[in-house]
Amino acid sequence: MQQIRAKKSLGQHFLTDKNIAQKIAESLTGDGCNTILEVGPGTGVLTKYLTEKHKAFYAIEIDYEAISYIKQHFENSDFIIEGDFLQKDLSVFESPIGIIGNLPYYISSQILFKVLENREIVSEVVCMIQKEVAERIAAPPGSKTYGILSVYLQTFYDINYLFTVHEHCFSPAPKVKSGVIRLTRNNRIELACDTKLFFKVIKQAFNQRRKTLRNSLKPICQNWDTSLEILGKRPEQLSVEEFIKLTLLVEEALKSTEI
Repeated sequence: MQQIRAKKSLGQHFLTDKNIAQKIAESLTGDGCNTILEVGPGTGVLTKYLTEKHKAFYAIEIDYEAISYIKQHFENSDFIIEGDFLQKDLSVFESPIGIIGNLPYYISSQILFKVLENREIVSEVVCMIQKEVAERIAAPPGSKTYGILSVYLQTFYDINYLFTVHEHCFSPAPKVKSGVIRLTRNNRIELACDTKLFFKVIKQAFNQRRKTLRNSLKPICQNWDTSLEILGKRPEQLSVEEFIKLTLLVEEALKSTEI
C-alpha cells in the first residue's frame, strides 16, 4: 500500500498516537451539529473515530498523496473532499457545523479567522495547534498572552484549553508542543457597537500594547475625554465587554467630530 510522506510546504506533522487521536475526536461533542468537517485528515488517524461517531461527516484535504492514502485505507471514502479549506464556501454544508483538525501551525490563525467569519454557522471547533497559540487564545484578560486573537474569538466563542500533546506523538516530531482547544459558540449574536470598528479598535490597541489606550488609540480617535478611567488602562486589562464599551466611546467621539 502507498505510504505518505510529510511535506514541509504544507506544515505536516502526522499524529501517530492513537490514544491521543481518540481523545481529540471525543472532545468534539457535535451537539446540535448537522455537519462535521475535518480539516486536513492526513493519514486519517482522527478520521477513523470521526466516521464511527458522526453520520454527516466530511474531510477536506489539499494534499493529493493524503487523499490517495485515505481512499486506500477506508472502505468507503466518499467523505473526502479535495481542496483548500481556506478557499471553501462553508455555507454549502448544512449548518450548524462542527470543525475538527490537527491544524498546520503556519495557517492555524488563518483557519480560526475563517471560523470567526463563519461564526453564524460554525457552532463548535476542536483543534490541535501550537501550544503557545492555544494558550494565547484561551488566555483571560490580565494575562500577558491575552491578545488580538484572544479577544476576537472570545467575543463569539467560549474557549477551553483541553490538554497538551507532546512532540513524540507525531511523525515527524515538531520542535514544539501542541495544545488542544475547544471553541463553543456563545449566545452573543450582535454587538452593541459597530462590529468592524470593534475589531479595528482591538487591533489598534494591541498593536501598541505597552501603551495606555489613551495613547495607542490616537490614530483612530482624539476627540474624547482623555480623563476617562478606561483610557488609562492597557489593552490586556480589558474584557470583551469592556472593549465593546470602549468602541461605543469611540463611536460617540467620532460622531461629535463629524458634527
